[in-house]
Amino acid sequence: MRKLIAFVFCFLCCNYAASQTYTLQQLKDSALHNNIAIHSAELSIDAAREQRKEAFTKYFPNISGTGLWFNANRGMAKMEMNPSEMIPAEMGAMLSQMLPAQALAALANPVSMTMMKNGTIGSLMAVQPVFAGGQIVNGNKLAKVGEDVSRLQLQLSENEVEEKVEQYYWQLVSLQEKTKTLDAVDTLLANIYKDVDVAVRAGVAMRNDLLQVQLRQNDIESQRLKLENGISIVSLLLAQYCGLRDTTFTLLTPTLTSPQQGWEVALEGTIAQLPEYQLLEKQVEATGLQKKMAVGQNLPTVAVGAGYNYHNLMDNDRTFGMVFATVSVPITDWWGGSHAIKRKKIEHQKAIEQLEDNAQLLQIRMQNAWNGVEESRRQLLLSQRGIEQAEENLRLNRDYYRAGTSRMADLLEAQLLYQQACDKHTDAFADHQIKLMEYRHAIGQ
Repeated sequence: MRKLIAFVFCFLCCNYAASQTYTLQQLKDSALHNNIAIHSAELSIDAAREQRKEAFTKYFPNISGTGLWFNANRGMAKMEMNPSEMIPAEMGAMLSQMLPAQALAALANPVSMTMMKNGTIGSLMAVQPVFAGGQIVNGNKLAKVGEDVSRLQLQLSENEVEEKVEQYYWQLVSLQEKTKTLDAVDTLLANIYKDVDVAVRAGVAMRNDLLQVQLRQNDIESQRLKLENGISIVSLLLAQYCGLRDTTFTLLTPTLTSPQQGWEVALEGTIAQLPEYQLLEKQVEATGLQKKMAVGQNLPTVAVGAGYNYHNLMDNDRTFGMVFATVSVPITDWWGGSHAIKRKKIEHQKAIEQLEDNAQLLQIRMQNAWNGVEESRRQLLLSQRGIEQAEENLRLNRDYYRAGTSRMADLLEAQLLYQQACDKHTDAFADHQIKLMEYRHAIGQ
């Protein structure tokens, strides 16, 4: 019984997976969730966030503890004393009367003393930077810029993923629509075949006409095989890119109607919304902060601190506290530091010039994207008109053939022109959708 239930469950799941239908937005969401480039960009944001938090800790005191135990082969401090030199003359006269001669002779010999042969030292220090040439402040600003850059790079990665998904989507839609066109043409050729077959049997048409129709039907089947292979490959690519487990899915496609309107967005003033432009601005900001940090590295640093210390160097425990202030002046570093500052200034100037130059290129890209939308829209309108003309041409040639005033070659050529017009309309619609997507990204939407 359990095996039967499991079999039915698997069968229903397989049928559900096979009939799964996706919209374009669902495919985009799936790709954004499963794409490795997106995951990498998100991890970069996490790393940049941690770096910003790390830079913030520099505002607080630096607390450190130190412990030392040592045992030397001899004392680190040695002192020799001559007692006779330390005794005043009056006291020496008194001692000469009181002490025996041997004791007085011992006082005349030097005495050697050694100290600190072993011991333990411990300290706990807290140092608070007061002035560091702006390195801490600018370092925090630079870390914040790095986090902003990571977010912008994530946005660019998302745009690239969406563009790729949309390209695969419309390519697959185009292939599927061309298959529908082949179905319609196949039906049309079948009807023509019936008419020609009746005419041949009646002796009013040549068998050569029938062979021409059969050859065209064979050509349609050959095209169908190529389309099916193309659909299979694009489906695999789309499934792999979006992280779909099964390629037996269908697309919820829109009706191939007239081109969309309402995209006449003013190009002026929208360049600041572009992530590419914002990245260039962040580059200028980052190089400016790096220049300030290079200046700060060559300025004096001031810090204050407090500590608690312990030692037993004199064979007894000793503890004491202290407060202190430090000033560090990088005198010999000024020479090399001046060149480092000049180098950072040059890099900052380069970033400013790149911003100005690339801003113009982005403006041109926006205009070019809009031109692409307009061109694809007109091409779509022309393709719609071409279908209408091809349909009328096919109808007339079919009537002429039935009336005996036209050749089969003319009728089949009209059929081919109709098929080409339908395929051209399908390609024009897909191209228009891709151009709209490129325009949306070009204006930062």
